[in-house]
Order: sequence, then structure tokens, then C-alpha cells
Amino acid sequence: MKRILFPTDFSEAAANAFLYVLNYAHAFNAEVVVLHVYDLPVVDMPPLPETSQEIFEAVEFNSFEKFKVELEELHRIANENNLGHISIKNVLNYGDLVYNINQLCREESIDVVMMGTKGATGLKEVFLGSKASGVMQNADVPVIAIPAAAKFSPVKSMLFTTQYHDKDNDALLKTIEISKRLNARVYCVYITNADDPNDIEERIEEWKIYYRDENISFFKIPGADVEQSLLDFSENQNIGLIVMRSHKRGFFESLFHTSLTKKMMYHSTIPLLVYKD
Repeated sequence: MKRILFPTDFSEAAANAFLYVLNYAHAFNAEVVVLHVYDLPVVDMPPLPETSQEIFEAVEFNSFEKFKVELEELHRIANENNLGHISIKNVLNYGDLVYNINQLCREESIDVVMMGTKGATGLKEVFLGSKASGVMQNADVPVIAIPAAAKFSPVKSMLFTTQYHDKDNDALLKTIEISKRLNARVYCVYITNADDPNDIEERIEEWKIYYRDENISFFKIPGADVEQSLLDFSENQNIGLIVMRSHKRGFFESLFHTSLTKKMMYHSTIPLLVYKD
């Protein structure tokens, strides 16, 4: 992890996420690329060409001035947390957020996108009810979503959700790399259901043998409610980062279909890393 892209809308959620970004950058000796994407106005009636140009130039100027002010705040956060040594590059663009993120990921060889989410009270809202959902489902690189209520503390435990399929190994190996940098233990968790494959125990044993030299624990937990079971496990193990792999289009919609409960609030404090197929 050499370059982290941090898209920001200058909200409180973004400012809160920036502390996570700085700490991850410190752990990986990575550079941070700060991106702000603004919209140009939609003009209902076509004005004169020179008038239209003046409007766009005014919007660009105001966006640039606001960007400068907000960057000063980000540098203040870095300095106050003794992380002022982190290398930070700034990019201001207009247009579609996901398009700009993917373009910048290619141009700057970005390894991961880290961004704040706001208004989320659980996994379902984090993935499906915020701008982060569009980024998470369409970005070309892994994405870490950091809920607004999250309070930074060093990550000591990571939860990796899996069905113990061979195709999950690539994501797990990347997770292990992160865990070593963070000095964290990885918990591989599978929530059982009525459709469990007959060879699930065999798969788990194979993983235990293959990863015997790594700092990993393997679990198969019974639970009719996948979401609630993950919540309970995360609470009990003091999970600091949840890692998931999106298996297919509609993965988030199909996985988190249950109604929210009081304990869903716990998930709003845990950052979520998603690897796309």
C-alpha cells in the first residue's frame, strides 16, 4: 500500500475519516492523495457563451478557494496528531465522483480508496444509502468506508467474512499483508445456514493447514441472521476492521436483507474494507 486516495466533501464525516487515512499512511509509509470533486451548474436556459464561461469560471474559483481553506484544516489535523510528516498531494476536479476516482487511481497507481460515510446506522446504510455505495461498487481498487461515528484506535483485530472458497484466498492474502502492518489478528468467519455445503468442515481444515504460520483464527458460527451474527462477533472480539469480498452484483443487497436491530449501531463504528472480484 503505497498510495491512498482520500475523496472528501469537507464534511465532518470526511474530517473524521482523515485521521484513519493518516494513521494507515503512517503504518504503510504511504502517500495520501486528497481529492475533491465539485459539480458545474446546470443552466436551464442557454445563456450567451461569454456568460456561461463566466458562470463556470466563478464556480471553479469558489471551489478552488474552498479547497485551499479545507486543506489547511486537514494539515491542522495531521499536525495535531503528530502526523504532519505524511506526504499529501491535492487534486481538485469537477464531474462524476466515481469517474474521477477511477481515473485518478490509474494515473496515480492508487492502492486503496479511503472515505468517510455519513448518516449510516449499519452495514446496509453504509453500503446502500450513501455516496460511498457507488464508489464501493464501482471503484477499480479496494475501498475502505469509515462511518461518521467511528473513533480511531489502533486496529488489533480484523474480521474477514468468507465461505472458505478458493476464490477468497486472494483477498485473504491481501488482508494478511494489512494485518501484519497493523500488528492485528485476522478472524475468518463463516455464518452457517441450512444450505451449508457438505465439505465446509474439510475446507476449514485445509485453510488451517495452509495458513498455519499466520496470525489467523477460523470460525464457523451458527446464525439465522448473518448481519446480527457478524455484529455479535465484532462486539465480542473488539473488531477494528471488517473485510469483505463482493462476490457478485447485488452482493450487498442480498447479504444484508434483514431488518435492523438496536445492535446494528455497533457496525456504524467499524470501518469496512471491500475487495471487488
